[in-house]
Formats: sequence, C-alpha cells, structure tokens
Amino acid sequence: MHMKTILDNLYACRSPRYLQNDPLSFCHRYTGSLDQEIVGLIASSFAYGKVTSIKRSVERILAVVNPSPLQFIESYDPASARKLLTGFKHRFNDDLDLSALFLAIKTMIEQAGSIGDYFLRYYDKQAEDLTSCLVAFTSSILHMDYSAVYGSKDIPADSCFPFLFPSPASGSACKRLCMFLRWMVRPADGIDLGLWQAIPPGKLIIPVDAHIQRISRFLGLTQRKQTDWRMAQEITAALKTFDSDDPVKYDFSLCHIGISEGCSGTKREACQTCAIFDICGENQK
Repeated sequence: MHMKTILDNLYACRSPRYLQNDPLSFCHRYTGSLDQEIVGLIASSFAYGKVTSIKRSVERILAVVNPSPLQFIESYDPASARKLLTGFKHRFNDDLDLSALFLAIKTMIEQAGSIGDYFLRYYDKQAEDLTSCLVAFTSSILHMDYSAVYGSKDIPADSCFPFLFPSPASGSACKRLCMFLRWMVRPADGIDLGLWQAIPPGKLIIPVDAHIQRISRFLGLTQRKQTDWRMAQEITAALKTFDSDDPVKYDFSLCHIGISEGCSGTKREACQTCAIFDICGENQK
C-alpha cells in the first residue's frame, strides 16, 4: 500500500480518546477563542517531560486562572498574584517563569487584542513557512518589559523563562511553539481548533519530539540525526508530498503511535498491530 494511503487512513482513523494523553485536551475545556488561545499557549509551553508531569503542572495552573483565563490575564498583576503561584515548579521552570508568561500574554492581548493578532504582526504572506515569523515573534516576547516580575526590564541571565520561547534562529526545533501553532492554525477537526484562519495550514512546520523524530526516520521522512529546525523542515517537506496544503495534519496520529500506542522502536509486540507496520523501515531490519 502506498505511504500516502496509509498516512491518510491513519489521519482519518485518529482517536479522540488520545486527547486525554495530549496537552491539547486542556483547550477543549473552553469554548471562548481567547480562553482557548491563552490555555493553549500555557499548556504547550510546559509540554515537556512525562505526560503525567505535564498534566499535573497544567492542572495546577488552571486551578489559578479558572473559571475565566481571559479575565484572569486581563486583571493580572504580578505583585498581588504572587502568592497564588508560590511553589509552582515544572522541571526547571518555576513560579517566576510562569508569572513572566502571564505578563507576556497580558501584554500581547493589551497590544493586539489577542495572541493570534499579536502573532500576525510578524506574519509574512510571501514566506514559504513560518520560520521568519517565529524568529520575530519569540524575539519580541523576550524583549518585553518584565520589571514587574524580575525587578528589572531585562530577563535575568540565569532565568529559564527564555526556554519557553526558543527560536529557529538558534537552530531549535521549537517543538512546543510549533505544536501551539498547529492547534491554532489547522482547521477545526475535532482535534485542532482552527482559530487563526489568516494563516494557511501549509505554512506550518511539524512539531518534532522524540516520537516524531524516531517514527519519521523509520518512515524515511528524514535522514537527519539531530532534532533541530532543519529536521522539522525536512520532515514537513516530505509530508507536503502527500498533502501540500495541510502537511502537519499527520502529526497528531503519528506522535500518538508513540505516546498512546507504545511505539519505542524496540517493543516488537506493539509493531504487530501498528497502522504503519507495512511501511516502517524498522520492520525491514
């Protein structure tokens, strides 16, 4: 069977039950687009590490911002809200980083009306993809005034806040930001949200985590060994041969072969029922 047919079938048969293992599930708790944007950026920012740890950290944050994330952000004051965040820790990001994230979101909404409209300030319709847009977007966030959080306008050199906003300019694969963009840009299909319709899905770059990196190598979508921006672009270019208008639509189903179905490249019992078994290069070894 042709790879496009297998991938298209995999996309068509995606299981919404996998959302429970995905940080995108937090966005589906809300109906307002601005609430979904805010929660999406928060959930994707801390989507590193084990799924259980990610879910625990995001639940802790939502307990603070509920019932209306938008109202919380609009009235957010780092000084008065500091006690609400005391003790927050997600691996190497702490309560100060979370406070800075809240302030960045507030600034974007105050300046542009929404995170999406702020992002569109840097969008270039003529560009092949969102590389230049992401570079400008992350740079603008890291150059905001954070004196209300850190006591000085500039982010301290030892702060881990910049980890939340990596840039393609440094070579980073920017997995979490690419994931957030997929959620916002791709058409609403029961999984992704389709909130930012001014950006064509064909401009997206696939979020590359350990699962996508491994599975893409099995499928021959990349030969690169380093998980970086060039790998993300290479995998996306390969997927465009199957759907040039929406190449990243395959991301959710492919990554959940690892996240939810247990593919590790070594568990042969998982291979026997895998939807991509016939085209997986690992099975030809």
